[in-house]
Amino acid sequence: MALNDSQTRLPLYLQISELLQREIAAGHWLTGERLPTESQLAQDLGVAVGTLRKALSKLESDGLLERRQGSGTYVTKPPEGGAIYQFFRLELLKGGGLPTAKTLSVEPIKNPEIARIFGHGNADRTLWRIRRLRFLSREPIASEEIWIDGRHADELTPDGMHESLYMHYRTAFNFWITHVSDEVSCQAAPDWACDNLKLPHDSVCGWAARRSWANNGQIEEFSNTWFDPAVCRYVARWS
Repeated sequence: MALNDSQTRLPLYLQISELLQREIAAGHWLTGERLPTESQLAQDLGVAVGTLRKALSKLESDGLLERRQGSGTYVTKPPEGGAIYQFFRLELLKGGGLPTAKTLSVEPIKNPEIARIFGHGNADRTLWRIRRLRFLSREPIASEEIWIDGRHADELTPDGMHESLYMHYRTAFNFWITHVSDEVSCQAAPDWACDNLKLPHDSVCGWAARRSWANNGQIEEFSNTWFDPAVCRYVARWS
């Protein structure tokens, strides 16, 4: 079943709250620092003041911001996880950036090598292969190839996938990702990935292979991501 645009995309205020979280994590605003005024910040982000206030209220309830009457909005602490894109590790070279995604294709495929990663004992079963183009602040930065077990759905289509796959897993498949393991290196990207990033074939890109465990203790997702190091970088932070 196809979902409409409002179902597949995050509400604008959530997009803005995610962007602000990533900007804080990138060090654009430090703990104790005051954010620009609401009118200035709304103008900079190209949104209505009401939308910005809704985003700020969410971040305040999450404990990241403090709004002081007559003084302004201050950063109280850096993000510690819990955001929709908490496992998304790519940032623009200048830091941060609003993550969005476009699903390019969804296909049922048998791939014994990938199937063995899931460890269910049946390497011949059908998997769903999802290919996506990732953006940061509307700039294409990465091509993704994501694999999930075919048992989760009888049918999947690009227009039926939520922009946030982790949200889709929670709402449609009844599991959620609890932790991930990434292997990061460089390799020549496949032709389809280069085409979507407008790079010459065989371009060497940053590459991350990810295993994602769900709340059931099993690996429920495996992915390969090829990212353009000229525009973005892989970042992991610990506190």
